[in-house]
Amino acid sequence: MKAKKSNFSEWYTEITKEAELCDLRYNVKGFVVFRPWSVQSMKKMYDIYESELEAHGHQPAWFPALIPESNFLKEGEHVKGFVPEVFWVERAGSDALEEKLAMRPTSETAMYQMYSLWIQGASDLPLKIYQSCQVWRCETKATRPFIRSREFYWIEAHDCFATKEGAMAQVHEDMGMAETVIHMQFGVPFIFFRRPQWDKFPGADDTYAADCLMPDGKVLQLPSTHMLGQNFAKVFDVKYLDGTGTSQYVWQTCYGPAISRIYAAIISQHGDDKGLIMPFALAPTQVVIVPIVKGGNEKEIEQKCNELKKTLSNSGLRIHCDFTPNTPGFKFNQWEMKGVPVRIEIGARELESSEYVVARRGAKEKSKVKEKDLANAIAKMAGELQSDIISIADKWFSGMTHSASTLSDLEKKIKEGGFVRVPFCSTEMDGEKCAEAIKEKMSGNVRGTRFDKHEKPKDEKCVVCGQKAEEFVYVARQY
Repeated sequence: MKAKKSNFSEWYTEITKEAELCDLRYNVKGFVVFRPWSVQSMKKMYDIYESELEAHGHQPAWFPALIPESNFLKEGEHVKGFVPEVFWVERAGSDALEEKLAMRPTSETAMYQMYSLWIQGASDLPLKIYQSCQVWRCETKATRPFIRSREFYWIEAHDCFATKEGAMAQVHEDMGMAETVIHMQFGVPFIFFRRPQWDKFPGADDTYAADCLMPDGKVLQLPSTHMLGQNFAKVFDVKYLDGTGTSQYVWQTCYGPAISRIYAAIISQHGDDKGLIMPFALAPTQVVIVPIVKGGNEKEIEQKCNELKKTLSNSGLRIHCDFTPNTPGFKFNQWEMKGVPVRIEIGARELESSEYVVARRGAKEKSKVKEKDLANAIAKMAGELQSDIISIADKWFSGMTHSASTLSDLEKKIKEGGFVRVPFCSTEMDGEKCAEAIKEKMSGNVRGTRFDKHEKPKDEKCVVCGQKAEEFVYVARQY
């Protein structure tokens, strides 16, 4: 494998190929085939995130992938933001359609016309629905498997409330779910920012987005949650009768964890120069059993491997026995590269002693474990692996925020990678020119203000225009 720290880009390209995560040779530009090893992990990610959403009152639904152009054109800011990226269906067989159909880039315009039919009174609120699906966007930036492509896999939750306070509480809940799932279960740290007004979701009042960092110091956006206000409710006529019989527009939010992009963050954050390191719960195979065959004991060793597989599988573990003709050393390297958390080695000595050599991915030392203790030992290793990947990721992430008070200092710090905190005039629309200057001069993007901290400059000036700084913003280069 390439060295991840010194050349992350090449490491990423190599690992996606060698670990058989995807295949770029599909003959439509910007579209990628996801292979079984990555899909098995992403299915588990879906299960975890969907369970979290349902535990917070969301219900699943499936909406059509095709959206009539007339739906799509109803909300002016939304259409302005998305039409340049839309794939359009204009024919059915040899016949031209009466109305163009958009392949969904996101589902507000598909779902909210139905919400207007489903919501009548206050008793219908809150309405909290999610769907797991694909969306399509004609990305003009360079595509990269899992990070950015023209078809990606995500979950989108769309919620309606009687009050603004209820909607804002949902925004906070969305952030909490991201912390619970992405950080504590997937091991990827991030910061939630309130995006500048010029960079919010089209049609939203406010956007809040979680930014993680890739090993090269560039930002990758993970889930965003949007305070939609009543903008879509008014154009799609989503109303309810309040206690006085008065018709009121609902308040809405939407939330979009992109599973395929989060997967990119997981493999990038935790992998090393040997390959992938996967959280135990997400690994397609959690334990690989490798026979060490010397002499004529192949049949006995194979039998013992299969016995152990059956016993450990009954404990709920995902087990694979590698009976391929490759050498043990080749097998060790291959399964380490694919990120299998635990390896058990079985040879003649192990048959005789019923004590097996066990190796955990990422640990420096192997262990010897008696057969009766294997299940407990593996459970302990799973916990240690989870603790280690979170600790390592958090320690690295905490050292990736810098500060600058001048434009020249910002230019220097941004080359080091990570976030750079700077005094800034305003994240309202009148600050956009300063943000554009930063982007043009040093390819840095103003990510916004931290949502978890109230930071107010004292007697400081904007790093760009020199006017009084009203906020601290964070700048970074992005994917």
